[in-house]
Amino acid sequence: MTTGVPGTADGAGTADGAGVDDASAASGASDVTDPDSAVPALSDTARSLAARCAPRVNALARLMSRDVFEQLHGYAELPADVKDVEIAATARHGLRLFLDRVVRDPRTVPGDFDVFRERAAQRAEEGMPLHLLLTTHCVGVRVLWQALRDAARPGEDAALVELAGWLFGAEQRIVRTVTETYLDEQAALASERRAERRSLVRGLLEGTTPPPAGSGLDGPSLVLSVQLPDGPRAPVATRRVVRRLQAALDRAFGREVPALLDGTGGRAIVPGRVQPPPVLAELLDGVCGPGVRLAAVHAEQGTEIPEAARTAARIVRVARACGHPAGLHRLDDVLLEYQLSRPSAGSDRIAALLDPVADRPELIETLRTHLEQAQDRRATARLLTLHPNTVDNRLARFATLTGLDLSTPRGTALALAALLLRDAEEPGRPASGVRRGG
Repeated sequence: MTTGVPGTADGAGTADGAGVDDASAASGASDVTDPDSAVPALSDTARSLAARCAPRVNALARLMSRDVFEQLHGYAELPADVKDVEIAATARHGLRLFLDRVVRDPRTVPGDFDVFRERAAQRAEEGMPLHLLLTTHCVGVRVLWQALRDAARPGEDAALVELAGWLFGAEQRIVRTVTETYLDEQAALASERRAERRSLVRGLLEGTTPPPAGSGLDGPSLVLSVQLPDGPRAPVATRRVVRRLQAALDRAFGREVPALLDGTGGRAIVPGRVQPPPVLAELLDGVCGPGVRLAAVHAEQGTEIPEAARTAARIVRVARACGHPAGLHRLDDVLLEYQLSRPSAGSDRIAALLDPVADRPELIETLRTHLEQAQDRRATARLLTLHPNTVDNRLARFATLTGLDLSTPRGTALALAALLLRDAEEPGRPASGVRRGG
């Protein structure tokens, strides 16, 4: 946790010589935000005052790392080597850099802040709060300012004002450098953790990664398959809906839910013998829009997760193909349809029964809606905004082209099975004719 301004703790430590704040502006600095703006000249008195503090660098660094910073909440818990070695070294570096620049060379040199960037990245990786890191920096500035005041002689008030401008300008530069480095490192670490987590979840769902022992994923779990409403999304909107979906799952189950999500939905694993909350579908609708479909299947142990994921995904596809309203689907809700959709030796032949009408989406749409409405021609006509006679004509044409007689139980069962096999095996196929529940 070395700050990094004159004698601070991590990532912050010195002034860079550019007086860029209100105080330095009063001294003639041209731009408080431009790090490359002209450095105001310092008087010989100010340089002499700074030079008198140079021999105190080691003592000031020890004061900061061993005494002053100990008063900050959370500092005492840091490892001894961090406080006594890294923080003290960065404090010394910051003090020397500021004083040397004031006394000898006011120019900014590339690499001057490398130590502070390195320490800020370390502190981010170790999990030190950013507010503590920046507070040590600000406290270090105060310690150096007090040292300059103590060293000032009568009549050197103007020199102190000059040095204050330089010191506050340095603080501005370093706070920015440390904050940017810390946040960049945090973002990189978070991205790395997300990638590792996605890789683990994908491996569990596909059966290529064994459940880690003690992770909670090697025992019973609930596997979810989620399908969002159709519709193109821009990249920004996709990232937003994925964040919302993840947050909704975490909130629903009261824990961080391992999930593999994208703009179309995804899959998730909830460790333990848990049940989907009754409000889960409503909660997902609230954050992702109406029409969310999901299915939940239990896995008794980690090795059963892949099969549970396949079952859950098929339940969602079958429910959609059958025109069930959107929401939470269970196997019992589509038991017959699920069985009809299962691949078998005759599956290809059954699905091929619809080949003669593959280029007639209006006939497939009418068939699907007619089956959904328990073969009620008037209800079918209302949903499709057609005349009942038009429905009869379409169904007759369907029977002629396919040879399936919908007036018989066998013909109806074959038509339903053909629809399910085609739609359930093609997740990207638009469920033409589905007018209810998204």
